[in-house]
Amino acid sequence: MTALLPLSAPALPVPSLAAADGCAPISAVNVVDWLLGGDRSWTFVVPGTGWVLTGRAVFLAAMAIGILLLTGLGVAASGKAELRRRWTTWAIIVPTVGIPIWAGRGTTALLAALLALQGVRELSRLARLPRAETLLLGLLALAYPVAAWLRPGLLGLAPLMVLVCALPAVLAGDTADGVRRASLAGFASVWIPWSLAHLVVLWQDAFLIAFAAAAADVAAWAGGTFLRRFTWARRPLSPLSPNKTLGGLVGAVVGAVLILTLLGQITPGLVVAVGLGGVLGDLLESMMKRAAGVKDAGAWLPGFGGLLDRVDSLLLVLPLAAVLG
Repeated sequence: MTALLPLSAPALPVPSLAAADGCAPISAVNVVDWLLGGDRSWTFVVPGTGWVLTGRAVFLAAMAIGILLLTGLGVAASGKAELRRRWTTWAIIVPTVGIPIWAGRGTTALLAALLALQGVRELSRLARLPRAETLLLGLLALAYPVAAWLRPGLLGLAPLMVLVCALPAVLAGDTADGVRRASLAGFASVWIPWSLAHLVVLWQDAFLIAFAAAAADVAAWAGGTFLRRFTWARRPLSPLSPNKTLGGLVGAVVGAVLILTLLGQITPGLVVAVGLGGVLGDLLESMMKRAAGVKDAGAWLPGFGGLLDRVDSLLLVLPLAAVLG
């Protein structure tokens, strides 16, 4: 995380791609070495405050702002409404997620809980869950992030809580709709509250993972759009969403490789988590919306649908990154 030093403290130098003696010119070898293993701990002096920020979070913030600005120019030039919508969404999400994460584990747990509560609210409406299941999921939306903060081992109780989610239907003696209620509630307990609690589990890497997922999401759209000239690229991944194609999947994986390399966290596990997990997370939410017969999960974000429409990729990326990364 970011360290705050007094101005009088010796500041760490900003990483340079030049040689250590400062004389050698930047070369392709320098660039490759930095990409593969260079220092991502940067230092920034806040003007007029006497504060020195140092650490990897400074690098991540600089990369996030820089990439958003550069891609924003491309998005504006493209004139594509869908691409503009995706860029705007992530331009809002990046600081909304980043600031609480940088503030500490407690604020990250608060962020995860708020996101989970809204996600549960939207899913309950989509799946027409009774009040009892909704309240139980709401409690888990609060409990899982707090557990991840204070007692991470308690997240291992998730399979047991899936069974607990069947209690309302069992106690009500609901033979007509009980299996559906229990199944949906149990699935939702893992899909939303438990998954979002991994923002706290990952904590120091959570912003990096969220930002990489955002970049891969845009790359998936670009791959699906610009590779559609090829027959194989137009093949849908699932009947659930004809717009989710093999070309989009290729774009997501390539985007994941590029952004994770730039951020200095390239591993096979993270490429799978970010590249594949994001696309599958999107398809999973599409299945829920198709079953409910709606286009958007909600209207919480005017013009952009519900919260689940914005974080559906993260719901698989986060736990996969925690396991595979």
